[in-house]
Amino acid sequence: MPEDETDMPMEKTFDAAEAEPRISAAWEEAGAFRAGANARRDETFTVMIPPPNVTGALHLGHAFNNTLQDILVRWHRMRGFDTLWQPGQDHAGIATQLQVEKKLKAESNLRRQDMSREDFTAKIWEWKQQYGDTIIGQLKRLGASCDWERNAFTMSGAPGAPAGEEGNFHDAVIRVFVRMYEDGLIFRGKRLVNWDPHFETAISDLEVENREVPGHMWHFKYPLAGGATYTYVERDEDGNVLFEEERDYISIATTRPETMLGDGAVAVHPKDERYAPIVGKLCEIPVGPKEHRRLIPIVTDEYPDPAFGSGAVKITGAHDFNDYAVAKRVGIPMYRLMDEKGAMRGDGPAYAECAATADRASRAWLVANGYATPGLAEQPFEMSEAEVDALNLVPDHLRGLDRLEARQKVVEEITVEGLAVMTEDTDPRLGPVPRPVAPEEGGEVRDAELVPLIESKPIMQPFGDRSGVVIEPMLTDQWFVDTAKIVGPALDAVRDGTVRIMPESGEKTYYHWLENIEPWCISRQLWWGHRIPVWYDEDGNRYCAATEAEAQAMAPGRTLTQDPDVLDTWFSSGLWPFGTLGWPNDDPALKYFPTDVLVTGQDILFFWVARMMMMSYAVMDQAPFHTVYLHGLVRDEKGKKMSKTTGNVVDPLDIIDQYGADPLRFANAAMASIGGVLKFSEDRIKGYRNFTTKLWNACRFAEMNGVFEARGTGTPAPTATVNRWIMAETAKVREEVDAALAAYRFNDAAQALYAFVWGVVCDWYVEFSKPLLLDGSEDEKTETRETMAWVLDRCLILLHPIVPFVTEELWSTTGDRERLLAVTDWPAEAAADLADEGAEAEMRWTISLIEGIRSARAQMNVPAGLHVPVVAEEMDGAARAALSANEALIKRLARVGEITDGTAPKGSLAVPVRGASFALPLADIIDVEAEKARIGKSAAKLDKEIGGLEKRLGNPNFAASAPPEVVEEAKANLALRQEEAAQLRAALARLEEIG
Repeated sequence: MPEDETDMPMEKTFDAAEAEPRISAAWEEAGAFRAGANARRDETFTVMIPPPNVTGALHLGHAFNNTLQDILVRWHRMRGFDTLWQPGQDHAGIATQLQVEKKLKAESNLRRQDMSREDFTAKIWEWKQQYGDTIIGQLKRLGASCDWERNAFTMSGAPGAPAGEEGNFHDAVIRVFVRMYEDGLIFRGKRLVNWDPHFETAISDLEVENREVPGHMWHFKYPLAGGATYTYVERDEDGNVLFEEERDYISIATTRPETMLGDGAVAVHPKDERYAPIVGKLCEIPVGPKEHRRLIPIVTDEYPDPAFGSGAVKITGAHDFNDYAVAKRVGIPMYRLMDEKGAMRGDGPAYAECAATADRASRAWLVANGYATPGLAEQPFEMSEAEVDALNLVPDHLRGLDRLEARQKVVEEITVEGLAVMTEDTDPRLGPVPRPVAPEEGGEVRDAELVPLIESKPIMQPFGDRSGVVIEPMLTDQWFVDTAKIVGPALDAVRDGTVRIMPESGEKTYYHWLENIEPWCISRQLWWGHRIPVWYDEDGNRYCAATEAEAQAMAPGRTLTQDPDVLDTWFSSGLWPFGTLGWPNDDPALKYFPTDVLVTGQDILFFWVARMMMMSYAVMDQAPFHTVYLHGLVRDEKGKKMSKTTGNVVDPLDIIDQYGADPLRFANAAMASIGGVLKFSEDRIKGYRNFTTKLWNACRFAEMNGVFEARGTGTPAPTATVNRWIMAETAKVREEVDAALAAYRFNDAAQALYAFVWGVVCDWYVEFSKPLLLDGSEDEKTETRETMAWVLDRCLILLHPIVPFVTEELWSTTGDRERLLAVTDWPAEAAADLADEGAEAEMRWTISLIEGIRSARAQMNVPAGLHVPVVAEEMDGAARAALSANEALIKRLARVGEITDGTAPKGSLAVPVRGASFALPLADIIDVEAEKARIGKSAAKLDKEIGGLEKRLGNPNFAASAPPEVVEEAKANLALRQEEAAQLRAALARLEEIG
C-alpha cells in the first residue's frame, strides 16, 4: 500500500466487499501462493485439489472442503515448508457433454449427431473457455491460496485443444493406458455395465442415482416342458406339511417382465426341497409365439433366497448385475435384448431361428452338466461370444418397441394366456397391494399362491444422475482395467499404515470395496474425453500406441481406424497426483510427489481415492499421499440433507456477499470435527462475523493507544504481571493450535483461537491493560504497548490460515511490514520458555473472582449499574496479595464498591475463590421473594417442556419412525433445557442462602 496510508487511522469496521478483491490482487501480484513461496526448509508439503467439474459452481461442499485444504496449506507455508497447492479442473466427460448438447439444442435446435465429432468437440472447447474457469474465480473469493499459475485441466494437450490451453495432461493419460495395456493390465471384453440410454454410453456407479419409486411385482408361471409335473410341498419349520399339490409350472416374480425374453435359466437354492424334483429340467418362457416358445433349464445356485417370494429366480445375465454373477458361475448364456437407446432389439435373424438356437444351447447345458436324458442326448453344442450376441430373442412383434411399451405387451400376453398369478402394486402410501388375477381373465387363483409372497416395498430404480432416465444394465464390449492385478498394493498401504484414512471408519469401507473389486470399465461411448489410443486394421487387429503415427508404424501399409470410445473421467482423474506435475517428463515439479494430504468427501472414497491409490502404485510404485481426510455432506442446521426440493440449499457466494469470506471459513473450520455431522447455520456465520469485528475493535483500541508505534523487533520482556501472563497464554495457544492442526482437528484449532482471542485477549487483557495504559508509569505504558503489539501480531498470524482476509488487512494497517501476512513466518516461542507460574496464578485468581461476582449478580438479577459492596471473610497470603495488586481492576470489571474485611451480614451471597471467601450483601438490594417467584415460574415452565420432550423421546414409535435429524434435534433440545433447569435450580438454592 502507499506509504502515507499507514499514517491514516483505521476504519471503524472491516469492509469485506471492498477489501477482499484488493487483498486477493495483492496476494497474486506478490506471488504469495506460488510453489515454494516462503520456503525455508527442504521438506515439501503438497495438496492436490479435488478437481471440480468445469460445469460446476461453488457450493457449500466446495467451500467447506477447500477451506480445510487452505488452512493446512497456509499453515505449512507460514512454517517454511516448500508448499504447493495444485489447482485444476476435471473435464467431466458426460456432465460437460450434456451441458453443450443442451446449449446447442436451445440455441440452434441441433443434436450432437447433426455434427461431426470434431465440430462438436470444438463447441465443447469453446464452452470450456467461456465457462470453465468460473469456479476458479469463486474459489479465489473464498480465499483459496492455490498456485493459480499452475492451474491444470484433465484434457489439456488433447487433440483439438485450442491455442493457449497450457499443459499436457493428455500425454500422461495416454501413456499410462499404453503402458498398462502392454503390461496386460487393460483388456477389452464383454461384461455387464450401467448403460444410459439417453447418452448411449456406459456410466460409472457414481453416475447412477437409485431412487425409490412406485412399482409393480408381477408373479408369472413358467410351464414345465413337455407337460411334466411334480409334487409341490410347503412345510413349516418342524417339517409338517402345510400345503401340497401337483404342479406343472414353476412360479417366478419380476419387476421387469420385458427382460424375461432374455432369460437363460430359472435358479433355485440347492437346499430348497420344494424344487428338487425339477432341477435339471426345462421350463418354458411364457411369452412369444407358442410354436416357438423358448425353453430354459432350472438350475441351482446360492443366490436365490428360499424365504423370498416363491424362492425361484429368473436369470437374465445380460440385464441384471446379480443375474450376471449367477450366469457366470453356472455357465449359462447371456442374451442381450436391447439396443443403445433402450429399445428392444430389431436386428438379427427372425425370432424363430434365434429361439431354436437358444433351445439347443439350453439342452446342451443340461447334457454338459450331467442332466442328460435319452431325449436330450445329442452332440455337444457350443456358441462363441459373438454368436450369442448375434441372437435376438425378442419376438418379431415386439422388436423395436421401447422397453416400457414392450413390458406392457408382455404382461398383457401372459395374463391373457392365464399364466399370471398375481401382481403386487407397490405404492409409497399404501404398501404392497396383492391383486390376484380373476378366473374370468384366465387365471386360476389358489390361496397357496399367496403363501410364499412376502411384503414388498416401493421398488428402487437406477436413474442416470445427468440424463434422468432409467439406467439399463447391459452386456456390452468395453475396455477394462484388470483391477485384481493392481489392487494389492493399494490395500497393503492402508493395512500397514503407509496411508492413513480419517476417520478410521473409512478404512472398513475401503477394505470392503477393494477386497471385492470387479474389473473397472474405463470406456465411454462419448465424444468428449480422452480417445482410447487403440487402432484397428481392416481385419480387426488392434494396435495400441500413444499416437496414430506410432500405431501406423506397427501396421505399415494398413488402413487404421481409431477406437471411437473415450476414457472414463475417473481414469484420467486417477492420475491427478502426478499427471499435474509433468509426468511422464522429467519435470522439476515431480519433487512434490508423493503429495501429503487429500481432503475429500467420503462419497468418492472408492470412485476417486481408491483409483488414485491403485493407479499411483501401478505407475509410480508408491502411494500418492500419506493421509486421506474424509468428510460428509454439509447439511442444514437441523441435520437435513440440502436439496432444491426441500428448499434448504445455501449458496456460499450469497453468504460471502452478505458477511464476507472469513466468517464462512471460520464456521467451516469450527464444524470440522473428524467424523462429525456438518451442520451449517447462518446464525453461526453471524457469530463469527462478530468475532472478526471483536478482533478489529481490539486493534482499533491498540492503535488509539499508540500500541503499534511501540512495536519492538524481538520478544518483549515485561515486568507487569498482566503482561507476563498474556505472553505465556499466547505461547500456550500457539502450541494448542499447532497440535490441533497436526492432528487435523480443525474444530479444536478454531475453538482454541476463538476462546483465546475473544475470551482472553479482548475480554480480559484489553481491559486489564487499560489502567496501565492510562495511569501507569512511562515504563509500564511502554512495556504494555510492546506486549500488546506482540500479542495482537500473534493473534493475526495464528488466525490467518482460518480468516485470511481480515487478518491480512489488519496486518498491513497496523504497521509497516516487510512481507504480506500470507508469507510471514509462523511463531515458534515455546510456552515453557514464557511460562510464569506466579503471574498465571495471580491472573487466574483475579479472573475467577470477577467471574464469580458477575455470575452471582446475573443469577440474582442485580441491576447492571449498581455497585455492590463486597465483604472478604477470609483470605490467605496469596489471595490477599492478588487482591492488593488487582483491586482496582476487580472493582471496575465486577462493578462492585468497597471491598472490606469482616463477617458477612445476614442475607449475603457467598462467592468462593481459591484461598479466599467473599460475600455479597444482597438482602437489602434485591427483592428475594420476587426473585424466587420469577425463577420458580421459569423453572416450572422448563420442567413442563422437559417432561414433554422426555415422553416424546421415550416413545418407541417416535424413535423408529421419525427421521434421524428430527430425533437428534429433540435430544439436543432436551439437553439444552435440562442445562437451563440446572442453572435455575442453582439460582434458587443461592436465594435460599440469602433467606
